[in-house]
Amino acid sequence: MTFAKGAALKDPKGLFNSSLDGKVRRAIDIREGDKVDEAGLKDLIRAAVALNIEDKSKGKPKPRRASRRAD
Repeated sequence: MTFAKGAALKDPKGLFNSSLDGKVRRAIDIREGDKVDEAGLKDLIRAAVALNIEDKSKGKPKPRRASRRAD
């Protein structure tokens, strides 16, 4: 499970266990038989949603597409 902006999230339960060297994303690898801290995972997902909503409310402009000129 990859969090695109995971590096910006606090992870007090230490759930992130992959992509830790990345500058932006973080991930949680869950294998069959692993026990999942459900409350911690829910908190992390809620924090990620809040971060995404906050970023959208800041009105970040979308990258502009290169225009094509007809010759």
